[in-house]
Amino acid sequence: MELTRTAPPLSGGVVAAQEWRQVAFVHWRVAPEVVAPLLPSGVAPDVFDGSTWVGLIAFRLGDARVGPFPPTSRWGSFTEVNVRLYGVDGDGRRGVVFRSLEASSLPAVVAARALFGLPYVWSRTDQRQTSDGWQYASRRRGVLPSSPEPRFRLDVSVDYSRRVDDELSLFLTARWGLFQGRLGHTQWLPNEHEPWVLHPARVTTLHDELCAAAGLPGIVDGPPDSVLFSPGVDARFGLAGAHARRRGRRS
Repeated sequence: MELTRTAPPLSGGVVAAQEWRQVAFVHWRVAPEVVAPLLPSGVAPDVFDGSTWVGLIAFRLGDARVGPFPPTSRWGSFTEVNVRLYGVDGDGRRGVVFRSLEASSLPAVVAARALFGLPYVWSRTDQRQTSDGWQYASRRRGVLPSSPEPRFRLDVSVDYSRRVDDELSLFLTARWGLFQGRLGHTQWLPNEHEPWVLHPARVTTLHDELCAAAGLPGIVDGPPDSVLFSPGVDARFGLAGAHARRRGRRS
C-alpha cells in the first residue's frame, strides 16, 4: 500500500473522533533490527531511505468522542506525548505502532486501554506557546512513591513562513492506521483526517526519558533527524480490521 496525502475512506462508520492540535513531530533514524522485536506479531519495520524511524510526538488532544455520542467533558482537552514506531504487515498496510502514550486525563487513559488496548499511561502533561513555537512537558505518575516517573520536556521553534512537503514527511506523518497487539492477536485500526499542513521546526530543548522507558534506550542521545510542526487536524477512527498476518519478508 502506497502512502498518500489523502486517507482512504473509512468503511463501516466512525467509531471515535479526536482533534489533534499544535503537533510536534520529532524523529530519529534507527536500524530496522533494533525495533523489530518491539513490533506486534505479523508486523515488520517500515523503512525509508534504508532506516526505520522512532518518533516522539507531542500535541493537544481535544473534542474526543466515541461513536455517535457528543464529546465528553470527563475526558477534557489534554496534552498527549507518544513514542511510536512504523510498521507494515503482510497485506501491505503501513501504520503506526505505539510504544507508550502519556495523557493527563485518567478517564481517557482507562477508556483507550479498555476499548482499543492502547498503552496509555496516566501522566501530568502540559504545553504552552512560546515566543517562537511551543513547549511540551510530561511526568508519569508513579504507582508507588519510590517508583520511577519518566519525564519529558520539549521546546520547538517553528518556521511558520515555510511548509514541508516531501517524501520523508509523507512517510512520517501520512499514516492511515495503527497496529496494536491484543489478546494474542494484532489488530488494525484505520483512521482518516485532512492532509497535514507541515512547517519546519527546530528542537531548542529536549529532555526525554520516555523512549528508554519504552524499550528504546539511547535513541535521543543524538540530535533528531527530522523535526516538523503542524497546526493540527481532525481525526476519525474506523472499525478494527482483520488481524495482520505474519510476514516472511520486510518491505
